[in-house]
Amino acid sequence: MIDVTTIKVMPEFRLLPKTYDGEREVTWCPGCGDYGILSAVKQALAQLQIPPHRVYFVSGIGCGSKLPDYVHANGYLGLHGRSLPIAQGVKLANHDLKVIATVGDGDGYGIGAGHFVHALRRNSDITMIVEDNKVYALTKGQYSPTSTRGWISSTTPDGALEVEFNPVVMAIAGGATFVARAFSGDPKHMAAVFAKAIAHKGFALVDVLQSCVIYNPINTVEWYRPRVYKLDDDANYNPRDYAAAMNKAHEWGDRIPLGVLYVDERPTYEEQVAALANGALAKQPLRGYSRATWDEFRAAVM
Repeated sequence: MIDVTTIKVMPEFRLLPKTYDGEREVTWCPGCGDYGILSAVKQALAQLQIPPHRVYFVSGIGCGSKLPDYVHANGYLGLHGRSLPIAQGVKLANHDLKVIATVGDGDGYGIGAGHFVHALRRNSDITMIVEDNKVYALTKGQYSPTSTRGWISSTTPDGALEVEFNPVVMAIAGGATFVARAFSGDPKHMAAVFAKAIAHKGFALVDVLQSCVIYNPINTVEWYRPRVYKLDDDANYNPRDYAAAMNKAHEWGDRIPLGVLYVDERPTYEEQVAALANGALAKQPLRGYSRATWDEFRAAVM
């Protein structure tokens, strides 16, 4: 007979940030803000205790879009600007997954701007993390949609003529139900913001202010640090107040707010799709086809 007094109870198993460590060597430039973002993403997943097989990363083309290569989870590297359609398709196929799109400002707000606008109003239950370094870094320093007006780059020798794109204003106005801003120089706070975004039910945008140590000598960590402040420190701020959120979203310059700017609640796209009422499509049987037919098809394409 077993003496129960001698049995050692194992501590509760918990996922740690290192659980999500990928096997590939990280090749970003030393000092790049993407390192902080990668660390914060893994911290957020550990905080939420989401196992790797329940996470699906989607990215486009750019420095930050290499993030799925460096994480132990499901991942898909898409075309430039096309991460959101893929992410929404993944969510429709298996809405049990936590789908996270990781893109740069050029990828998400430039060539992908049309997809961005419609994803906002559609309110798919996905998270979009934008590594916003205000420059096309992978292609050697061209100005991007979020580059400051007048900024001199290889493609704007006389200074950028356009007014910079404000993604958080667009997101709030366009229908996103979670809009936040983070700073790559504060990974701990960034991880907390990521965790809130991933846990949110609906389309969540986190615009991450980050440095590019090679091609953007203006918007550096040293430039941001004295300007950013956390909305969490303001007990009177209500992220459910649309007017207040818009006011904060427009604030830029000497004072730049970080944290959750806006939160709303409405049905997600997936909740309104009748075919998903019976569970994730990936787990439903193929109607009209036998198991043998499916096995034959699968063997033909493998």
